[in-house]
Amino acid sequence: MSSEVIDILFNPWVRTLIGLCLIGVVFGGAMIVVWFERKLSGDIQFRLGPKYVGPFGLFQLVADAIKLMTKEDLIPSKADRLLFVSAPIVLMGSVFLMLVAIPFGAVFVNGVEYPIVGTEMDISILYIEAVSSISIIGAFMYAYSSNNKYSLLGAFRNFARMIGYEVPLGITIVSVAVMVGSLNIVEIAQAQSPIWFIFLQPLGFIVFFIALMADMGRLPFDQNESEEELVAGWITEYTGMRFGLGFFAEYIHLILGSMLVVLLFLGGWNLPSFLTNVTILGVFLPTLFYLLKVALVILTIIMLRWAVPRFRIDQVVDLSWKRLLPLSLLNLGWAIMLGIYLGM
Repeated sequence: MSSEVIDILFNPWVRTLIGLCLIGVVFGGAMIVVWFERKLSGDIQFRLGPKYVGPFGLFQLVADAIKLMTKEDLIPSKADRLLFVSAPIVLMGSVFLMLVAIPFGAVFVNGVEYPIVGTEMDISILYIEAVSSISIIGAFMYAYSSNNKYSLLGAFRNFARMIGYEVPLGITIVSVAVMVGSLNIVEIAQAQSPIWFIFLQPLGFIVFFIALMADMGRLPFDQNESEEELVAGWITEYTGMRFGLGFFAEYIHLILGSMLVVLLFLGGWNLPSFLTNVTILGVFLPTLFYLLKVALVILTIIMLRWAVPRFRIDQVVDLSWKRLLPLSLLNLGWAIMLGIYLGM
């Protein structure tokens, strides 16, 4: 690649434009995931709205967007107005901070790999885990500022769940980093060119996937907003777009979490050996392969919503501290031995 092209790619204004494009892609992807989940659930449960409002139920999404943007923005009289208004900003801020370091694929030009990432850091995987935890602060601000006992109870359930599952989640991430010898998520993805880490750490993959689902609050781990118990939990008192942003942030976290699964355990953008010599779309084929795997992970998480009943909060806590934590420590020991043996 010529020096002129490199100068263009590393120009701050060009990188800013690329970053804005990635944000647009993520927001568009979140809208597609919202539509797909509602369409799939409509097909499973024979619900009329998401299935028949417009072609393939697409107009239902438009109707919901119009409804959220036009509904009256109400603030309870006894709410903490500053925290009430700031909570959606903090929750969405966690998403934007994660976007900085998560790769969206890679392109190969003249045999040189260029990851599609806003900023490549030496400690990017720890950075991603740290800023993703900011979402718990946003959820607590939603609940505490509402002055609602159901919201506050949902926030405390959120604390109990997220703190319990952040520990095995972090240990599993460290296990992958120890085996590779790097905290750079780009290098972790590149290290899986000969073999995906799901085959080297199957136990770690299981622990990570379960802990990630709990961290994202997906069924069966959505105790913080279990409607039959807590109305809508932490977001009960919110209306309009403040309500919409809360759930929209959850769907963006779903996409970014699925990307982490692919980057840490499913080979990232590395192509199978029989595709390495494909010349058609060769520049973009790794990214397309990467996004296909992300889509399959999202589909799996959505299908689990309708296959597994919601756990009780005591079962959720027991699963974390009594099951996943010992298994994550066992996987850490295995990763250390495997890293020494492979010389990674």
